Formats: sequence, C-alpha cells, structure tokens
Amino acid sequence: MITHPNVKLNLGLSVIRRREDGFHDLETLFVPYTGISDTLEIVPADAFSIDILRKEGVDWDPQQDLTAKAYRLLEADFHIPPVHIRLTKTSPVGAGLGGGSADAAFALRMLNDLFGLSLDDGTLASYAARLGSDCAFFIYNRPMLGSGRGEILTPYDIDLSGYEIQVVVPEGIAVNTREAYGGITPREKLTEAPVALMDALSLPVEEWKNALVNDFEATVFKAHPELASIKQSLYDSGAIYAAMSGSGSALFALYRR
Repeated sequence: MITHPNVKLNLGLSVIRRREDGFHDLETLFVPYTGISDTLEIVPADAFSIDILRKEGVDWDPQQDLTAKAYRLLEADFHIPPVHIRLTKTSPVGAGLGGGSADAAFALRMLNDLFGLSLDDGTLASYAARLGSDCAFFIYNRPMLGSGRGEILTPYDIDLSGYEIQVVVPEGIAVNTREAYGGITPREKLTEAPVALMDALSLPVEEWKNALVNDFEATVFKAHPELASIKQSLYDSGAIYAAMSGSGSALFALYRR
C-alpha cells in the first residue's frame, strides 16, 4: 500500500496563552498543500522494520520516526501484525509545513485500512493527536480551524481556487519550535493584540496582508532576518498575501490567477 502524504499551510497563527501544562493555546486555519509530498509505503512483514530515504540524509533514529510511533500506537491496542515501512521524504524538516505529522497521520490511515480496523476519522484523529499537535489535521486533510494545541479541529469553508500558491523553503534554515516560542508574547498579555483570526479570515483576501498574522514571525524574523526579506520579495513579485507557515522557516504566497 502506497500513499503520498502532503504538507499543510497555516493561514494565520495566533498564540493566545501559555497553558499550565507548558503548551500554548493556538488558533489557526490549516489548509492542505499538495505541491509538496512524501511517498509512504507500508506492507506486511515478518518483523517490524523501517527505512527512510532522504536526499540530505536522515539525522534522526528511524525507529523514533512518527510513522514508527504511529504503528506502535495501533499495535499496542489492536495487536496488528508486523509491517515494513518505507518512507521517501521530499518534504523539508523544520520548515513549519508539517511533513512529519502528515507521514504519521497517513500511516494511521493506511494501517487502519490494511488491517480492517474500521476506526472512524474521530478515533484516528485522537490517536494522531497523541503523536503531535498538528497530526490530527492530516486525518481530515481539508481546511480546518485549529485551536487548543492545534488538535481541536472545526471544518472551515474556504475557496482558494482563484489563487496560485507558491511555497518557498529557504535552504539552510530550519527553525526549532522551542526557538520560535522563545521570545513570543501571547496575545492575552498584549495591550494591543492583532486582529482576531476569525475577523481577519472574514475579510477579502486582498485585505489579509495587514490583518491575517502569524505571531511566530515576530520572533523568528528577528533570529532569521533573511526570512523577512523573502516575504517582502514575494509581495514585490505581486503576491496578494504572503506569510510564514507554522513556526517556519517556509513561506508561502497567494497570487491571483
């Protein structure tokens, strides 16, 4: 069984407050982006194994990859047979596009189908949320408002078919999520917070530039000013809207077709 896990973009990302558990409450609109994807193959095997192929090499333990963790979650509860996972990664790591989360969610879906577990999307999403804050989104893989840590999802109707999406992944810049949170001030502590996410999304796309904000840009652009320059270059090239995705470093832009 083979699938092609796609990545996601964040239309706006508001850091609302720091929670007692150390996480932060967020608000964002997740949208799938199919222009970048991995290739994930899962087949029955005599013993569990995993291979990860990546042009830049793999600098993490494949046994700790989220796809392996996804298998172990379901294996613990349903005693499914061993599998061999072969993951070919083309999505960037540390770019805020959720490639690893997508791989994990697609793996859960594949294992559910492969072994006839008959788990519905809500159940699969609850497993995915245990693997990462944005993993659950990829179970649904359609526009979703995310809140809580990003795992509380509400369908959202948005039509971007009139726009061409361009994604820029800067070479040599990988943003650590902890680094991104390092100097951020949650909105509840700001005297003048930016426009609320839902209010910004309700505006015409042509007005998003000054209203739909990714709060991580404030800290990440300070550490990596070249990202701010790339964002400006996207506007200079005619973009209607440009922003960083997630905690970076990837940026994307909307151009009217």
